[in-house]
Amino acid sequence: MLSKTGRRVKRLENQRRIQALAWITAICLLGDSMLYVVLPIHWKEIGLSSLWEVGILLSANRLIRLPLNPLIGWLYRSISTRTGVLLAVSLAAITTASYGIVGSFWVLLLMRILWGIAWSFLRLGGYLTVMQLSDSGNRGRYIGTYNGISGIGGLVGMLVGSFAVDHFGMRAVSLIFGAIALLSIPYVIRHISDSRIEIHTDLSQGAPRMSPWRVPTVLWMLVTGLATALVFQGMFNATLSRLIQVHESTFVTIGVFTIGAASLTGILQAIRSSWQPWLAPLIGRGFDRAARPHRVVAAVLLASACLLAMLPMPMPFGVWIVLLLGLQLVISAVTTVVDSFATEVSASQPSKVAIMTAYTVTTDLGASIGPTLAYTLDAATGTASIYWCAAVIVLAISLRWLIPIPASSNRNQHNKGSESIAD
Repeated sequence: MLSKTGRRVKRLENQRRIQALAWITAICLLGDSMLYVVLPIHWKEIGLSSLWEVGILLSANRLIRLPLNPLIGWLYRSISTRTGVLLAVSLAAITTASYGIVGSFWVLLLMRILWGIAWSFLRLGGYLTVMQLSDSGNRGRYIGTYNGISGIGGLVGMLVGSFAVDHFGMRAVSLIFGAIALLSIPYVIRHISDSRIEIHTDLSQGAPRMSPWRVPTVLWMLVTGLATALVFQGMFNATLSRLIQVHESTFVTIGVFTIGAASLTGILQAIRSSWQPWLAPLIGRGFDRAARPHRVVAAVLLASACLLAMLPMPMPFGVWIVLLLGLQLVISAVTTVVDSFATEVSASQPSKVAIMTAYTVTTDLGASIGPTLAYTLDAATGTASIYWCAAVIVLAISLRWLIPIPASSNRNQHNKGSESIAD
């Protein structure tokens, strides 16, 4: 039994391990985050011939993760966290550098597939590490810490990347970001554990077992992950620069300054990433203390649906920017709350790794469909339809969580924590 001091030291050690993995994830995200901002504007520069190729490239890395996530979840039972992360960093360096060198759609498609493999190792390794090192009293805070720090990679990739590409071109920026990923390998060797991730299962002796796929809370958690990834990771991230271009122009005049749509997108996305390191842990801590977590999920989803519906409407540029920043703030809350909810639901079930793997598969499915769906809607009915469709999807899910799932429907779950989630 650890003393109070021993428990405090253990918590600090666990937090440092999560922070180290989050910083590595942030470095690997530099090239991918840059691509989401600049590709819809600079697609001709890298040899693409149409916008549908943009949608395919932004979806391919997620589509490949659908069949691979279960395999990678299984591999993490046999390999160390360090091995998985080293493989991910190596692939991230290669693929990021390739964005500025390759001038072929098919080779770029292959690079995006390899990046998808890298991200699967990073993301699933991060979620399983948080689940291993946390409990119900700090899980949301740890998820917030991981998401917040890793979001700094998005901040730098979007902000620095978009400005640099506008001025120096894709080739130079891609090579620099790829080199930074490669140089992070010594940090991985020093700070990432060489042990395997172990998630202990607590089963009551003789308790009736129920398939987790028949538990309503688990199923609706997976549906929520699918919908939010579809809208925010897929549709929104892939089309924000396109929305700015349609709503304003390829170059936007702000006072005496003229700025490119890609650069403005980078600024807006970077603002969101800049507040994540301190905001996400606060949101996670609030979620840990919530008596009815499903209502927190419903509230953030409902707010985001309202803002999405308003975004395509004509309005003064200043008001529109404030509205967009408000949506960015709510998206930060959605990401932390839904991820925290997913890890809490998974931790309450016997098949923890299987459920967390299924969550990554469903979110990857949503995120992979999002860009292609968005640009298909754009071509068919216009950019505004993307955001109205997204608002309807999120609204439907938020209304479902306003209605609590009766605890009796989860009566065969194995601890009271799962009942409190559903209650």
